[in-house]
Amino acid sequence: MTKPIKLGFAVLACSTLSLAQLPGPPPASTVTQTMPVPTAVPPPQAGFSGSVPSGEAIPGILDLSLEDALKRGLKYNLAVVESGTSIEARRAQRLLALSKILPSLNLRPSISDQQINLAAYGFPRSPGVPSVVGPFKIVDLRALSGLNLSVEAYRNFRAGSEAVNAAQLSLRDARDQVVQVVIEVYLQTIASDARITAAQAQANTAEQLYRQAVDRKNAGTAPGIDVLRSQVEWQSQQERQIYYEGQFDQQKLALARAIGLPPGQQFRLTDHVQDTPLPADVSLESSLQAASQSRSDYKAAESLVHASELEVSAARAARIPSLSFSADYGVIGPNVTNSHGTFSVVAAANIPVFEGGRIRANIDQAQARLEQRKAERENLRGQIDADVRVAFLNLRTARRQVDVARSNLGLAKQQLAQAQDRFAAGVTNNLEVVQSQEAVANADETLIASLYSFNSAKAALMRARGESEEAVSRYLTRK
Repeated sequence: MTKPIKLGFAVLACSTLSLAQLPGPPPASTVTQTMPVPTAVPPPQAGFSGSVPSGEAIPGILDLSLEDALKRGLKYNLAVVESGTSIEARRAQRLLALSKILPSLNLRPSISDQQINLAAYGFPRSPGVPSVVGPFKIVDLRALSGLNLSVEAYRNFRAGSEAVNAAQLSLRDARDQVVQVVIEVYLQTIASDARITAAQAQANTAEQLYRQAVDRKNAGTAPGIDVLRSQVEWQSQQERQIYYEGQFDQQKLALARAIGLPPGQQFRLTDHVQDTPLPADVSLESSLQAASQSRSDYKAAESLVHASELEVSAARAARIPSLSFSADYGVIGPNVTNSHGTFSVVAAANIPVFEGGRIRANIDQAQARLEQRKAERENLRGQIDADVRVAFLNLRTARRQVDVARSNLGLAKQQLAQAQDRFAAGVTNNLEVVQSQEAVANADETLIASLYSFNSAKAALMRARGESEEAVSRYLTRK
């Protein structure tokens, strides 16, 4: 069993976003130089940071765990909502295609008053026969039915079914990406809180150093430059803390937007992710295999290719003759009680002979879409392979950086303690202490960034394997 690491800051994790989206650097007077850390995969689309806020803000402060944030994100994030509406639109298109191959039945009751000029229809004038007949009333109660038998329409319907399947798979992929975004923003907020904690500890140490320098100056055992140097360091640490507090508030706003919290809702984060290694059964080979079988975006791409193949087939089927049947039956007369039944039955064939290049153009367009979707599918296959490999490379690098950074933080704290003892004993001035304190701050930030990068690679691996929703607790909060 692994234990949470407690080094004066929360253990961090992240996902698909790159470090370029971390909070910007603190003011120039407080910048600490940290080692570079590896990034994961490119940032997600901007739409995943929006949401559809739900409900009204409740009084007090809401406790928000990572699980709660994920549930809200999967329900209210804009990308999920839009993917759901996309499915409905695809289903409507499929239903429209289905209507073209199903029989139809309509009832058409009508009543009309007519007056007819017989001469206009070529009837010769005859003695005793009026040239204008009417006005007279016609009542017609009729049922009409029709059926079209078309190979083209049937294949278009099948293509629509594949498009619906692709939209459903795209929704699953959008949910995976939403999980990544929510994890990212949630843990970036934890990162900001961790930096506040570290900056507060450094500010407290700097204040003690300042008080000590003042006491020594008053006792005549230290020059005024020691007081000024320690005061500058103290205020620099305060400036750093203020900066991180602002970043923390901004990250909370970003989290609220991503998961659809009501505007103005106050909340606090309750989860701290543990620094756990990968599960023992997760390897590069198993991840590549899992990704090829589980990635919803690749399955959606395959469905789109199949839909395009059916569209090409439908376009070619336009050359095949189609059959249509229509029939109607009703009663017609001057009124309902004085009417007689009539009917008609028609069977017709439509045989394309010359369409002016319309069919050829439709085939070419459908073929072009098919080739495009095939290229996109193959590109995605390569990208999935790269995602998995990059995640493992980042995991290996970040894991080593975490170990070195943790050791370096311990050494920096020992160095600071020894420098403080030397200054208190009057062996040296406080320049050595200030430098040691900056080394501790630098080591703190390096460890935070390394832990962030390590967990970012784990979250990126979740996404690359296509199991973000199922693997959060297994990868990030496993006991």
